[in-house]
Formats: sequence, C-alpha cells, structure tokens
Amino acid sequence: MTQTFIIAEAGVNHNGSVELAKRLVDEAIEAGCDAVKFQTFKAENVVSRIAEKAEYQKKHTGSEENQLQMIKKLELSFEDFRELKKYCDNRGIMFLSSPFDTESVDFLANLGVEFFKIPSGEIVNLPFLRKVASYEKKVILSTGMATLNEVTAAVSVLNSCEISLLHCTTEYPCPYEEVNLRAIQTLKNEFGLEVGYSDHTEGIEVAIAAVAMGATIIEKHFTIDKNMEGPDHKASLQLYELKKMVSTIRNIEKAFGNGEKVPSQSELKNIPIVRKSVVAKCAIKKGEVFSEKNITTKRPGNGISPMKWDAIIGSRAAKDYAKDELI
Repeated sequence: MTQTFIIAEAGVNHNGSVELAKRLVDEAIEAGCDAVKFQTFKAENVVSRIAEKAEYQKKHTGSEENQLQMIKKLELSFEDFRELKKYCDNRGIMFLSSPFDTESVDFLANLGVEFFKIPSGEIVNLPFLRKVASYEKKVILSTGMATLNEVTAAVSVLNSCEISLLHCTTEYPCPYEEVNLRAIQTLKNEFGLEVGYSDHTEGIEVAIAAVAMGATIIEKHFTIDKNMEGPDHKASLQLYELKKMVSTIRNIEKAFGNGEKVPSQSELKNIPIVRKSVVAKCAIKKGEVFSEKNITTKRPGNGISPMKWDAIIGSRAAKDYAKDELI
C-alpha cells in the first residue's frame, strides 16, 4: 500500500510572522509529516472591503474588524515565502501553500512548488481554476461546501492536471455528525481519482478513521499554541497531538496487510497450542469402536483435526489408548 501523504496545515497560524512560520516547519518535521502547507494571498485580491467574517472567525478574533483587516494581518510577503521554501528545502520537508488569487498561483508556480493545493473556497472560481490548470501541475482539490455537480465542473476545468480530491467539511471546528466520511468512497466511485480527507474536527480520531476508510492523503491544521490570537488556532492540533496522529496513521498502514487470508508468520507457532485434536475420552482397548462415549476433542492441536470427526466415529481402535492420548 502507498503510504498516506500527511500534510501539516500551518495555514495562517504564523500570525504574519515568518519566524513563527519556521517554528511551525520545525514542528511538522518533528511530528513526521510529509509536507507543511501555508496559505499564499494578497489580501486585497481575495477579500472586498464589505466582506464579513465567518462566525467562527468572529468568535475567535472579535467583530470589530472586517475580514479584509483580519487577513491583512495574516499575510506573508512573496519574499517571506521564498525564505520559507528555502528553509523547508534545507530541512528536508516538502513546502506547500494554497494560493487564493491568480497572482499567487503564478508566484507559487515560479517558486517551484511540486503541486497546487486548491482550497475549498476556490472550487467554483472559474478564472482561478483555469489559471491553475494552465500550469498542468499535479493538483489536490479540496471539496468543502461543494455538491457533486460542482466537483464535477471543477474537475473538468482541471482535466489537464493530475488531480487528487480531498473530502472536507468547511466548518471550524467541524461537528462530528457533519463529517460524512462515507463521501470519501462516493468521490472515489464517481471520479476514479485518489481521494483524501482534510480534517477540521477537534482531535485526531476522525483523521485516523478516514485512513482506515481509504483516504490516502490527510491534511490537518496545527499550531504552536491553541490559545494564540487568530481565527484557526482553536481548531488546530498542538505538536503532541500531531505526533500522535502521524504515529497512529503509520501503525494503521502496517495493519492493512495484503488482504490474503492465511495464518500470519507469528500465528503459525500458536496453531498446535490453541487448536484441538481428537483424543481418548477414557481408556480405549484395541478393537473398540470409536464413539462419542470414548473420544472427545482437546488441546494440543498436533493430532487428527476435529474436522475429521465423522470419519473417525464408527471405526475401530488399532491399538490401546490411555485417557487424553491423541488418536
């Protein structure tokens, strides 16, 4: 089985500080993630002055400022991202960033990202999708808030790219009853593409369940400290949780196996210990007829299998048997 690709979603949890962003890179490496992902945008290209904050954003950052003012404080410069990309390359972890406007798409393409991660909010942004498709790179497309028809339309625009899909519920944190993990299989069946899961629930159990249900990519928000100021910290994992998620996923991968139903190597030695054989229920004389009165089944399992019971009943003993002796 291909190893699950685990993306540590730093997002904007750097709070506009490139130094804090580097600390997030370090933590993603320590946790054993395959990639660390940020968000690249020019605030004025993404949000108008009349755009309101989402309810979860108001809850965690207040309602005094509008969405533009909030995300402007969370914006890193293109030069910052050049520095971060170099830092990731030197540290040996894949650098990723989701673009939120076409200028950022061009910048990331020129920066040399291995693939584009399209955020859920852009799945119905036709000019944006066309810009991404023009580079013919691999694409991971998040499908939060989308209908199957909207996913189909986006996939058709991106058909020049190698596409993977992420099932996602765009709420922070996402209620467990709205996760709908079965949609992972729906997307696989509908599109025949690689499908993963972008997790916005609290904790790690849903991401782990997604892997068990066939997700081959996991994306999860993380932070230095959940109590920091900012819109996404509360719905993010801290380092110890991220480590636990990664190690648990790796254990699940080992447990998948190849699907062939045969005894495992470690089981073979236990077969004679825990299985049973046909044995004498009492002392049996040579020539006596075997019946339910004088034979039974007991451990160990290195004699005649109880599955041969019917063939033994009614036959005659070829020798004397002591109680509990293997027939």
